[in-house]
Amino acid sequence: MLALVLALPARPESPAAHPLLPDLARSIRVHMDYLAGDALAGRGSGTPQEHMAADYLAAELRRYGVVPALPQNAKDGGPGGPGDDDGGYVQHVALEYRSLAAPPVLSFETNGQTVSWTSGNQIAVRWLGDASISGPLQKLDTSDPQAKVKSGAVVLLTSTDEATAWQRAYDISQRGAALVLIPESPSLEDAWSDAQRRLPELPPRIKALPNTAGIQEMSLVVVRAAAFKTLSALADGATIRLEAKLKPVQPGQTWNTVGMVAGSDPSLRDEAVLFSAHIDHLGTKMTRHGKVIYHGADDDASGVSAVLELARAIASGPRPRRTVLFAFFGSEERGGLGSTYFSEFPPVPLSHIVAALEFEMLGRPDNAIPKHKLWLSGYERSDLGSELAAHDAPLVADPHTGEHFFERSDNYPLAQKGVVAHTVSSFGLHRDYHRPGDTLARIDFPHLDEAIESMIAPAEWLANSDFTPHWLDKPGSRK
Repeated sequence: MLALVLALPARPESPAAHPLLPDLARSIRVHMDYLAGDALAGRGSGTPQEHMAADYLAAELRRYGVVPALPQNAKDGGPGGPGDDDGGYVQHVALEYRSLAAPPVLSFETNGQTVSWTSGNQIAVRWLGDASISGPLQKLDTSDPQAKVKSGAVVLLTSTDEATAWQRAYDISQRGAALVLIPESPSLEDAWSDAQRRLPELPPRIKALPNTAGIQEMSLVVVRAAAFKTLSALADGATIRLEAKLKPVQPGQTWNTVGMVAGSDPSLRDEAVLFSAHIDHLGTKMTRHGKVIYHGADDDASGVSAVLELARAIASGPRPRRTVLFAFFGSEERGGLGSTYFSEFPPVPLSHIVAALEFEMLGRPDNAIPKHKLWLSGYERSDLGSELAAHDAPLVADPHTGEHFFERSDNYPLAQKGVVAHTVSSFGLHRDYHRPGDTLARIDFPHLDEAIESMIAPAEWLANSDFTPHWLDKPGSRK
């Protein structure tokens, strides 16, 4: 449990629930002003401000008439446990935070001797999924389209385009690599100063699921030119180790807010549709200019506002035929911890969730797609996107497939378990992503209002339809 306790700032006056559409823009602005305002200090993952945001969402769901979706008798911190006085809306997730005591060391055997390189010298560890990684060396030429990644391998990229090195490394990690090694380049020059200034961060672990990885976990190491030649001379299959000493584990928490509207049709009410967004952003960081708030207006106050308005629309009308779940996930920015926990301890069996839509980064239009359109990650993987588009959802395929957005959002833990789950977005790779510039001042509110309103009728159709989407290209298992 976090020891820090802050007074909850007064919530802004909420708009009247009816009529819905005439006050949609005002309602969205109220949510955005609060969630991306200074009072919540960027809603850092696992912070008291993230908890305050979760409580705000619970209060809004309660006001709309959306009922709690979590079991009332579960203990705080256990599967589905509500805790506090949230009435069963807030799912408390116990975490374990791990931090390094010393820089990671990469080692291997050559000519009968052990060679050891420390991060900040011959290597720079950019991302670290675990404190101890070991695997056989695989030298991989990514220009070869037939190249296959061996599960658990330490992959040395022998040919890579500097501009796409990160995307290549992420793709290889998703295909089963335990560790990816890439050569130094001018664009990665700051890796060395970063490695000398601070230790890499390890992703937190869910206490109830210590061996379950979250989304976007990969281990990536940049290698100096001379060291890269040494690795290139090793035989394929040579054992490579990356190890770091850990400090004692520290406890923490994150929170999901979950509500539901029960279905009315006896033949369909056991089926559920899930609409979700993530609560957290990057919080407050110390820079050379002092404390800076990363407000996260687009990422993802915009998506949270969308799901709140979907909840308000669906709860204010006739009960849908199917059950509808509304979930707001905590600690997405630390590896999809909230959504991973939800996928293991859902309020209804996952086999009953016929479709799931995550809403993320809707606050600005994407110039890579037609005007008035949104994109759906993994559009080609299922028939959900095309069917929604046939029912007036302004959805097109994700134009940024090289960014792997399908695997980088809260839809992914659910998709990994078989749920047809995608993310709706209009993120056009703007430069304020994960920067202090992601503020309310940069939000295109007419676009955001239109984007949210355009998805209400398709969402209601999905909740009242007997259409069941299916995977066309099912996501592969996480390695």
